[in-house]
Amino acid sequence: MIKMKNIYALLFVSLAIVSCKKAEEIGPTPTIEFISVTPQNVHEYTDSLVFTIKYRDGDGDLGENNPDAENFFLADSRNNVIYKFRIPQLAPDNSSIIIEGNLNVTLANTAIIDGSSSQTFSYSIYVKDRAGNQSNTITTSMVTVTQ
Repeated sequence: MIKMKNIYALLFVSLAIVSCKKAEEIGPTPTIEFISVTPQNVHEYTDSLVFTIKYRDGDGDLGENNPDAENFFLADSRNNVIYKFRIPQLAPDNSSIIIEGNLNVTLANTAIIDGSSSQTFSYSIYVKDRAGNQSNTITTSMVTVTQ
């Protein structure tokens, strides 16, 4: 009887260990995910575009208090012009914590660059943290700009 209880106890403990998931490892390099760009149809020189991304950083050093810092990069697929923005500091200095959330960045306007009356294109986005770690690069959905 005692042997049977020991076998059941061992089986239960083994099953509990196997069924436990290891906590997800998050490294110091930020990762981003595309959420949206709105609106998807704009008039050149007048309408703004708002880009929303989801970010995650394993050591909390994404963002910067220095107003001259550039750490959010938005590349136009038509001509590879890169627009640079600043993400404000998201966690206190020297706090090695996991941070995640959504960021919104606004591009004031855009233009048609091929002489047509309408142009459809996308943007690529990446971010850099204070240690210089560059995130993955994501591509937005298509945007159409008209005259």
